[in-house]
Formats: sequence, structure tokens, C-alpha cells
Amino acid sequence: MPAKRFSLLPDSLLWRSFLLIATLMLVAVAAWLALFREAEMEPRARQVAQMVASVANLTRAALLAARPESRVDLLAELSDTEGVHVYPADPDDRIVAPPPSAFTRHLEREVRARLGPETRLAFVLNDEPGLFVSFSIFSGDEGDYWLALPRERLERRLPLYWLGWGAAVLLLALAGAWLIVYRIVRPLEEERALLLAGVSHDLRTPLTRLRMETELSVADAEARAGMEADIAEMDRTIGQFLDFARPQGLDGKAKVVTDLAALLAEIAARYGDKVKCRPAGADSIGPPRSQPRLAAPHGGGVGLGRPGADFAIPVHPEPLRRAIVNLIENALRHAGHASPVELELTRAKNGIVIAVLDRGTGIVPAEAARLKQPFTRGEAARTGAGGAGLGLAIVERIAKAHAGRLELLPRDGGGLAARIVLPAS
Repeated sequence: MPAKRFSLLPDSLLWRSFLLIATLMLVAVAAWLALFREAEMEPRARQVAQMVASVANLTRAALLAARPESRVDLLAELSDTEGVHVYPADPDDRIVAPPPSAFTRHLEREVRARLGPETRLAFVLNDEPGLFVSFSIFSGDEGDYWLALPRERLERRLPLYWLGWGAAVLLLALAGAWLIVYRIVRPLEEERALLLAGVSHDLRTPLTRLRMETELSVADAEARAGMEADIAEMDRTIGQFLDFARPQGLDGKAKVVTDLAALLAEIAARYGDKVKCRPAGADSIGPPRSQPRLAAPHGGGVGLGRPGADFAIPVHPEPLRRAIVNLIENALRHAGHASPVELELTRAKNGIVIAVLDRGTGIVPAEAARLKQPFTRGEAARTGAGGAGLGLAIVERIAKAHAGRLELLPRDGGGLAARIVLPAS
């Protein structure tokens, strides 16, 4: 089976524009946050270094000015009131240096500039976390100490209410972006609908006159039939262009619970003997025979299936009808009339499958994904076909609008099975 194309962007112009603008806004905000963080890093490192140097100098001055018998009480008071601890330095101290980062590099440089080049910084001392700075109080072997400060003095904590305000501002900005995009795109959609209506009228009116003139003026039956066929092909091509240009997102339109079995029977009845619904128990490329299929009604004829909840799901009936008709026309045009085109309705895992089966020359499996692209035809496998190459692309868009997919699979015994797979709910 060919690989399926997957796109993260939705098909709607409105949503594509909104997501692109929203992504641009989020990237811009992230860039500004990164620039702000980089710009405030060095001033914050200087501020913390100044605080550390001030605490170290004040602690040294207080201890030098205090009487020896009062120094223990002074250290206890500093610990209780300011959270400052002083420990004697020992050569066997186990220390963990600050993690390497731009901020800690700035901090170490600023602290050493104020307390001396021999100053050391540590984040863990003898398995105790904190901010530890070495400094000297007295000269000699007993002059080295560790000044311990709470690590919280290093960290910049963002208040929770700032996060709330930031989220509120971002949501307001996104809502404004949505409103702007909606006001811009909505008139474009309306103008496109008006343009399509005008194109349909302006092109099909002269075709109708040309068809009537051909019937009245061309005496040769063979030439008249050829001209009528060309006019019909032109009309069909115009219809394909209009169907492809028509938005298939179906925004704002509610789905209708539709009996797919009855829908297929109604479509098949238009074609007479050219299209038939497969009876239950017939050969299928899809699910096992034990699953329900279209059943022939009493009295023969086109299989109407069993009406009811088995195949009744919410869909957009008219676009889905257009997709099925496109597949039937494609099968009739490419497979000829040697055998009728068959319609099959089956249940698959977590979905319902509408299959249009023919006995034509089929397609090369590797070309299945390419044939779903606009303006593409399988010339290598099915030559002599007319049309603009938009039929399968239209079916693909309609299937995606129903959260489904289009599959083009080889059929057992030759031919093609074009399957619209729809979710069951």
C-alpha cells in the first residue's frame, strides 16, 4: 500500500493563516525572552556579587571589632537573623563547584574582583548545599573561612501572578490575531464563492448555446456526435475546476445522519446497467464476508442494502455524493463498458468503506499517491482518458473533510478498487 501523505497544517485558509501568525507571535515572544535573559544576566551577577562581598566584609568587620568572648554569640545572631553562617576552612573539605554557565562565570569573576583572586565559590560544602564563599578574617593559618549564604539569594523567582498575567496577555493577543485573520479571510471566501458562481454561469451559458447550435446546424451524425462529446467533456472539465476550487472544509455546515446504503443505491440507479451494487456474499477485496454488505432488494435490480443504523452515520451528503460520482465517472471513463462498475459498502475496523470497483487496466501501485494530486492522470496505465485530472484530488479533499481517506488499491482479478474510508462515528 502506498505511503499516506500527512500534513500538520489544516486545509482551511483561515486556520492556516491563524496558525502561521500565532507561531510567529510565539517565536517573537520566545526571542524577546531570550534577549531579556541575556541582557539582565550580567547586571544580576554584579548585584549578587556585590551582595556577597558586602556580607563578607561586614561579617569580617563585625568579628574583628567584637571581643573574643562575644564572637560566638555574634555568629549565632548572624545565623538566626540573617541566615549567614561562618565555618572554618579545612584542607579536607569536600566542595562542589558551581555548575558551568554564563551566569556563574559572571558571578565568579565579579566576586573575585571584589574579594580577591584567591576567593573560591562552592554550591556544596561537605554534602551541605548552599552558596559558599571563601574569605579571610585573620592573617595566618587560621584566617580562612567559608561564608555560607542561602542559595535562594542567587535564584530569581518569577511570581506566579506574573505567569497568569503573561498567559492572559498571550491569549488576548491570539484572540486579536484570530479576529484580524477572520476579518481578512472571510471576504476572500465570499468573493471566491461569487467568482465561482460567475465563472459557472459565464462559461456554461455559451456551451449550452454551442450544444444547441450543433444539434441544429451539423447534418453529419458522426461529426455531430463528436462535437457533442467534446462539449460534454468541456462542461465536465469546468465542473471539475469549480468543484476543486470550492472549499471542501464545509466550515459552519452541520453533518446529517445519512443511510449510506440508500445513498449508494440512489446513485447507482442513475446509471442503469452501467453501475451495480454488489450483493451480499460476493467476492470482495476488503473485509471478511461475514461483515454486512449491500443486499439485493426483493424483486432484483439495484441492491438497496438494509436500511437502518448499520450504515447510518453523520456526513455531509452532497459533497460525499459528489465524491462517489467522481469515482464512478472515473471508473466508467477509464475502465470502459466491458463490465459494469460495482459499488460495495462494508464495515472495516473503526470505520465504513465505500468502494467503487472496476475491471479496467488498473494502475501501478506506486502511482497511487501521485494520482491523488491535482492535475495528474495515470497516462502510463490508463491511456486515452480525458478530463483535467482533478477527480481524485476532489475525492481526496472531501474524504479528508470527513476525517477519512481515499485509498486506491489493486483489485483481485484485475482492475481498481477506489475506497473512501470514513470513521464510523
